[in-house]
Amino acid sequence: MAFDTTGTLNYFLSLPGDPPSQPYLDMNSGKRVRNWVDDPHDVHIENVRGKEELYRLDNAGFQYGREAAKHTSFSSDVEIKREYYPECIDIIKRATGASNIVVFDHTIRRHRPGEYDTSEQKRQPVPLVHVDQTTASSIARVHMHLPPTEVPSLLRRRFQIINLWRPISHAAVDCPLAICDYRSVDENVDLVPLAHIYPDQEGNSRPRESYILKYNPNHQWKYMRAMTPEEFVILKIFDSVQDGSVARFVPHTAFQDPNAQEGTPPRESIELRFLVFYD
Repeated sequence: MAFDTTGTLNYFLSLPGDPPSQPYLDMNSGKRVRNWVDDPHDVHIENVRGKEELYRLDNAGFQYGREAAKHTSFSSDVEIKREYYPECIDIIKRATGASNIVVFDHTIRRHRPGEYDTSEQKRQPVPLVHVDQTTASSIARVHMHLPPTEVPSLLRRRFQIINLWRPISHAAVDCPLAICDYRSVDENVDLVPLAHIYPDQEGNSRPRESYILKYNPNHQWKYMRAMTPEEFVILKIFDSVQDGSVARFVPHTAFQDPNAQEGTPPRESIELRFLVFYD
């Protein structure tokens, strides 16, 4: 298809000669200290524009939509929570049919080449193939964000963690989002739990983990070329239904599109993260 592209995607690789141990990303020093390295691979990335309906949350782990946001400034966290959160909850409710939806945070990312995302105000696109949460950390999120008296009953129901991602200000031609079709992932081989170590975790026994992935040539990568602020993508991060009937998660990563022209505005985007419960 026209406008398919090739991108260099960063996978996980153990350090040569190191004994097996859980990979970690330690932020205690204010710098990113890790015990593993990137494993870059050039992969074909299919542009799905025009055939978005083939990809749904329960078969591929993601789905695209088009609905302009009423809130457009994205300059104040207070206003984002007051104005943008409710309209996104409505989108997720209509997309999933869920009965209870809780936003637990949001992140604005602005591509600043040559800089590091050393604070919440300087978050950059993530050029690493990953899934935001493991099973253990997904369950921990329910404990973290909801009243203790409600948690046992909520965990007996189907629940998901879902992200809603959209460009802001202009089309995401620079540093777009690539998404790996869940059906091409080998869960037993590809996934590697990554421990996130932060200064505020002292004494906290609940894990903060994500998955990073080993390279697999069977991975089928997709993107929507030049997504606009009127478009969004919903990403499934976790699903408590794990009997093989639905997609459990979806790996994703930012990448540099070699077809982006010089002078393309740096990517700006916002993602909201939701706990989603069903009756």
